[in-house]
Amino acid sequence: MDKFQSLSTTQATLIKTIKETVFSSIDIDPYSIVSPSAYETAWLAMIPDPKQPLKPMFDGCLSWVLNNQNEQGFWGDCDGCGTPTLDCLAASLACVVALKRWNVGAAMINKGLVFLHSSNAEKSLKEVKDHDGCPRWFAIVFPGMVELAQEVLEIELKDQVEVSNIFLLRQQILETERLVETKGHHPPLLSYLEALPSSYNLDEEDIIKNLCDDGSLFQSPSATARAFMATGNTNCLCYLQSLVQRFSNYDLNIGVPTTYPMDEELIKLCIINHVQRLGLADYFTLEIEQILEQVYKNYMKIHGKSSPKPGYPAGALLQLQLLKDSLAFRLLRMHGYKIFPWSVCWFLDNEEIRDYVENNYEYFSILLFNINRATDLAFSGEFELQEAKTFSTKLLEKSILVGARGRNPFRRLIKHELSLPWMARLDHLEHRIWIEGNETNAFWRGKTSFQRLLSLHNDKLVHLAMLNYNFKQSIFRTELEQLKRWSKDWGLSNMGFGREKTTYCYFAVAASCSLPSDSDVRMIVAKSAIVITVTDDFFDMKGSLSELRSLTEAVRRWDARGLCGDTRIIFYALDNLWYETFLSWLAESEWSRSGTVPSMDEYLQVGMISIATHTLVLPASCFLKPSLTNLKLRPTQYESVTKLVMIIARLLNDIQSYQKEKDDGKLNSVLLCLRNDPEVDMEEAIAYMREILKKKKEELLEHVLIDGFTDLPKECRLLHLSCLKVFQMFFNSSNRFDSNTELLDDIAKAIYVPLDSGGSLKTPGSLAKPPLDPPPHPESTVAKCSAIKQHYGRPSKRFVGSRFPMNQLSPPTYWRVGNWRTTMTMPPKLNFSFI
Repeated sequence: MDKFQSLSTTQATLIKTIKETVFSSIDIDPYSIVSPSAYETAWLAMIPDPKQPLKPMFDGCLSWVLNNQNEQGFWGDCDGCGTPTLDCLAASLACVVALKRWNVGAAMINKGLVFLHSSNAEKSLKEVKDHDGCPRWFAIVFPGMVELAQEVLEIELKDQVEVSNIFLLRQQILETERLVETKGHHPPLLSYLEALPSSYNLDEEDIIKNLCDDGSLFQSPSATARAFMATGNTNCLCYLQSLVQRFSNYDLNIGVPTTYPMDEELIKLCIINHVQRLGLADYFTLEIEQILEQVYKNYMKIHGKSSPKPGYPAGALLQLQLLKDSLAFRLLRMHGYKIFPWSVCWFLDNEEIRDYVENNYEYFSILLFNINRATDLAFSGEFELQEAKTFSTKLLEKSILVGARGRNPFRRLIKHELSLPWMARLDHLEHRIWIEGNETNAFWRGKTSFQRLLSLHNDKLVHLAMLNYNFKQSIFRTELEQLKRWSKDWGLSNMGFGREKTTYCYFAVAASCSLPSDSDVRMIVAKSAIVITVTDDFFDMKGSLSELRSLTEAVRRWDARGLCGDTRIIFYALDNLWYETFLSWLAESEWSRSGTVPSMDEYLQVGMISIATHTLVLPASCFLKPSLTNLKLRPTQYESVTKLVMIIARLLNDIQSYQKEKDDGKLNSVLLCLRNDPEVDMEEAIAYMREILKKKKEELLEHVLIDGFTDLPKECRLLHLSCLKVFQMFFNSSNRFDSNTELLDDIAKAIYVPLDSGGSLKTPGSLAKPPLDPPPHPESTVAKCSAIKQHYGRPSKRFVGSRFPMNQLSPPTYWRVGNWRTTMTMPPKLNFSFI
């Protein structure tokens, strides 16, 4: 099914509009999609024309101020809840001064003053009343704007105590910082020239000698505007004229951004990141690929294969460079490009940069957030990314303890990032979190405000994302009802399998395979998951063989529905998959009954099959485009990606269920570690298994994302990754699948509760957040656990002679399938070494 086929007219129209506006604009002029800064624009509006001092030099900027006052009376941006941001206080003061300067917009001036005396403004000031809660930029800019407003018109804010505290903080900053000092401070004081008090001794020479080559003062429009008014410098004038010309766009209203010039490639990467996190990437595949292809070419020219960058930019420029590098690394690697860790980790070898970021971790919080996300895609042996993960995690943990300083819009997302590993998060729910985010269109922090996507474009994207999310939910609900009927028709209720477990199985499937066109894939995986769950009880002797055969035949027939090729061959391949799995369950059941203790290799050769991930993902892969060939369904020809998913899922399950299985008298890899080496305790065994699990997941990521390791289609490899993420979600820090309550909120958000017009959840309850994985154990502990290795290759005394060894099991003569029957043989032993 074409992914656009079932979309509503509104969705299809929005997709077409976004292609023609956002992505076309990115290609032609990336600047056109960024939001203007009210503060910066107001300062350009204040500049008088040297030839006609009673008129503004830039009429277009004044027109922008006249046409962009919010209904509540402020200028600037709102958060996702419609509340004015802290930036709005300084921006509104600057806009009021600009209007008063030219004696226009009297009603707007009054409305702006009403806002500045409103409860919203008072609330914002109270939030920054303590020094620890006031951002440095606000402590410099806000008092300066108050003083400027007092020069132009009488203005008093309601709470003088709050204002006085901010003035005191500014005085401390001015007394302790140098004019152009960059080490340990950001940006330099001189970049706030427009807000510095008249008592601050500055002469023209101080200003002119610090101008950039383009004539700007630290590429700040507001500071350069003030520099021109103070000095009349022609280089400043050329910069300002170029800036206004760049954003005129044949429009009478001219708004300028927080900084100029901007990195156009960074703007493109921010847009792609935003689109992907909204869950819309599949509608703009071609556009995204074209941008990333060019980004990759540029990166290879600049970075080479692994060469570090010479030197580094200071302050805000450092933030932008590292932000670009972290976004590029994650997006390029996720799309299969061979990009090296040093392209984002180059700063680690520069002690000065590390100290600078550590000392200013709040200012760099968005940067650290994106670096941390980039390290999620580490491959085996990429130790630089692990170091970057440790570095960024430590500083992000500090940043969320500070409180709401500066109203960091990423604070909630940072907490979520630290609470749950990326591998344990399901994309569908991640999209909802991003849609519900208050300010997720904030790209990076500028001097006085965040650089954002133009609200006109962002509103369209968010609207489409909400429609898309609700559209998927409607499909999920329909499929879930079908699945419940199927479960009832096949007598699952008589086998102790209730509607709740049906919902659990489908939730995991829907949340991982969330494309509207993946209905066949979802239903196959869900039915297979149900069979696997039911057989857990069956092999505890709670069901009958006839029930099991009937149920698996139903799934197998669904698997083969619509597949090309010889139906008989497909049935045979699917039979082999299930038969192999049944034999592994029988072997494990016999181990428990007989007390057999296999070696670790023997256990894992059986356990990686008994976890049954291959019976979920392989048949479903036949419905993807391009599809999996039936040859890949044969046990002897499993690809490395499939084997890795099988072993990782087994270890995830074992680490979280060892106590339950110990109580039930069952085997487990953790318990085998203890049996094989009496000197190893439980904590050490788990630590060792986690370390191996981590390496296997890194190996899997490389096999999934990078071509050349397997000939499986990319779509099939990504389905493998989705399957593994579900297992990680269920067994990340506990056995959530066996809980009747832990996933209820997630299920409601994923399937039942729609997003309203404000992107909020309408039902009570909060999403349960599992804690972080336990930290790695000291090297001494891991070293001690390494002694376990010598036991892995040692065969058990009873394994070969056990009643149901994997290589000696005699299958039933045949299983009847319709009007024909097929004879099956047990596939040869899989050669997949755990070590």
